[in-house]
Amino acid sequence: MPLTQALTRFFRHEAAGGILLMLAAFMALVIANSDLNAIYRGILEMKLSVLLEGQGLSKPLILWINDGLMAIFFFLIGLELKREVLEGKLRKPADVMLPGMAALGGMIAPALIYLVLNRGQADTLQGWAIPTATDIAFAVGLVALLGSRVPAALKVFLLTLAILDDLGAIIIIALFYTEELKLIYLAFALLPLAGLLWANHVGLHRMAPIYLLGVVLWVLVLKSGVHATLAGVVTAFFVPLTDRFGKSPLHSIEHALTPYVYFLIVPIFAFANAGVVLGGLTLSDLAAPLPLGIAAGLFLGKQIGVFGMTWLLVRVGAARLPEGVSWVQLWGIACLAGIGFTMSLFIGSLSFAEDHHMNAVRLGVLAGSLVSAVLGYVVLRLAAKEEDQVALA
Repeated sequence: MPLTQALTRFFRHEAAGGILLMLAAFMALVIANSDLNAIYRGILEMKLSVLLEGQGLSKPLILWINDGLMAIFFFLIGLELKREVLEGKLRKPADVMLPGMAALGGMIAPALIYLVLNRGQADTLQGWAIPTATDIAFAVGLVALLGSRVPAALKVFLLTLAILDDLGAIIIIALFYTEELKLIYLAFALLPLAGLLWANHVGLHRMAPIYLLGVVLWVLVLKSGVHATLAGVVTAFFVPLTDRFGKSPLHSIEHALTPYVYFLIVPIFAFANAGVVLGGLTLSDLAAPLPLGIAAGLFLGKQIGVFGMTWLLVRVGAARLPEGVSWVQLWGIACLAGIGFTMSLFIGSLSFAEDHHMNAVRLGVLAGSLVSAVLGYVVLRLAAKEEDQVALA
C-alpha cells in the first residue's frame, strides 16, 4: 500500500488522535530525560512578543501554547457543546441525565480523594481540580481500537460523559482559576461580545468577522485576568448553527477545525507539557501528596464516581443502563474516564507555576492516566470476549 494511502487511512481512524497524543507524550518523556532536555526547556521558555508601540503581549512559548493554542482547542469544545445541545446527544434531558450524573460523580470523587490526601498541605491544595478531567481524544481513541467489540450505546455514553466533563472543566476554570480581575478590560470585552451576538442573531455566513472578533475577545479576556481559553468557548457559542442561506457555519468550522486540533494542537500541547524528568525519582516521590492525590483521584476517584453514581441511579430506578451494555463494560468505561491527560495537565499548569510542583503534576497525571488506560482497555476487551462466548453458547 502506498505511503499516502496508509497515512490517509490512519488519519481517518477514530483512534488516530489518541495515538498521536501518546506519541507526543512519549517523545516529551524521552527528550526531557536526555541530553536534549536543556534545549527542550530553553525553547519552551523562549519569549515571543507581539507589540505595537511597545504595548502588547510578551510571553514564553509554553504560555502561547497553553493560553493561545488551547483557546482554539476550547473553541472546538464550545462548538461541539453547542451542536450537541441544539441537535445532538444533549438535546433531550432524559438522554443526558445518566451520563451527566456520572460525569458529576466522576468530578466530585477525584476532587475529594485529592483533598483528603493533600489535607494540611497548604501549597498543594489548589490542585484539587486536576484529577477531575477526562481526555476525550485518549478515551475515545482506546475505545475505537476495540472497534465493534464495544456496543454503540456505550460509545455514546462515553462521548456524552466526556463532553459534559469538559463543560464541568470550563466552569471550574471560570470560577476557580481567575486571577485578579481588571474590570476595564472586561468592560471593553463587551464590545466584541456584542458583535458576536449580532453575528449569531442575523445568521452571518462570513466567518472572518467572527474569527476577528474572537481574537479581540481573547486578548481582552487575557488582559482582564480571566483565563483566556474561556474566550474560545464564548466565541464558539455565538457561531450560527444556520446562516441566512440555510447553510451551517458551525458544522463547517467544526469539520474543518477538528483535524488541526486533534492532530496538531493537542499533540503540541502534550509535547510541551508532558516532559517529566524521571532522573532520581523513586516510588516515594510518587507517594508524595501531590502526585499521589492526582494519580489516585484519576484511577480510583473516576471509577468510584462514574461507576458508583451510575449504579446508584439504576438501583433506585431513576435510570437504566444503556441498551446492550453490561456492568463490566460500564466499569471499563469508568476506568477510561480516569485518563485525564490533556485537560489534567492543562488545569495543572493553571494551578502551579513552580517547576518542582509541575514535575509532580506531570508524574501524577501520567501515572494515573496510564493505569486507567491499561485497566479500562483490558476490562473492555475481556468483557467483549465474554459476550462473544455467551453468544456462541
